[in-house]
Amino acid sequence: MSLLLIVEQLLNGIQLGVMLFLVSSGLTLVFGVMGLINLAHGSLYMVGAFAAAYVASITGSFLAGIAASVVVAGLVGVLVECTVMRKLYARDHLDQVLATFALILIFSEGTRLIFGSFPLYLSIPDYLSGPVTLPGGINYSLYRLVLIVVGLCIAVALHLLISKTRLGIQIRAGESDREMIAALGVNISKLYTVIFAIGAALAGLSGALVGAIQSVQVGMGEPVLIIAFVVVVIGGIGSIKGTFYAAILVGLVDTLGGYLLPISFISLFGPEAHETGATIASMLVYILMALVLLFKPAGLYGASQ
Repeated sequence: MSLLLIVEQLLNGIQLGVMLFLVSSGLTLVFGVMGLINLAHGSLYMVGAFAAAYVASITGSFLAGIAASVVVAGLVGVLVECTVMRKLYARDHLDQVLATFALILIFSEGTRLIFGSFPLYLSIPDYLSGPVTLPGGINYSLYRLVLIVVGLCIAVALHLLISKTRLGIQIRAGESDREMIAALGVNISKLYTVIFAIGAALAGLSGALVGAIQSVQVGMGEPVLIIAFVVVVIGGIGSIKGTFYAAILVGLVDTLGGYLLPISFISLFGPEAHETGATIASMLVYILMALVLLFKPAGLYGASQ
């Protein structure tokens, strides 16, 4: 088992973690502040990826595609919040689940109608392609390294937004007592729209960045949504700090487990045990969630901790 390969998988895990954070942070903001279960959040991830791929294909600019993913996903988020979500805030969680599941179907079929059933491809620009040599002689993808840096920068910016700005104070206050901040003159409807737009833009950005290393296709947001919910539960609902640590942890467990477990099972039990190791590796994230909830039912940084 090569040390260089383990370090490479470690970096891959961090890269997956920061991308999961971009998706999950919006989800935890929406649920923590608004109390809204939004199953359509993964569809906004898909919208961002398709917007980036389409704009990049007609302009020839990767950066224009990335900018389009943020703008389009954010605007779609505002549209969805103003037309659908506002009617769900006072409803119970079952109504929210049913309504946002319907949005998944609408987004999926609408995207298929516009772009067709075949995947789109977002090419990595030449200045971000190829490997870069890290200390220790490790060759690693430059684009994946850029994803790590961009994700960490956005995490810092989001932390500063929540902890140091007036909007952040309103978001934290809204999480604790939305009736009180409404009584103090804060426009709750506007605040909810801004929060939803930020979450949608972050999901769209993540979809675009990941879309460059995967195909952009209908339904790509649903698997990500499942893992994002796991991240939110592990980190603690409403906690950006918890979401960040949980996303990195999930990324590392998923990536390293998927690499190390099959190899370990082959070494211990022979080649026929590879499938067993791979199956257990696919369950590791959910096992991790179960263990965290067993000892910390509110998550790592949940409100009751």
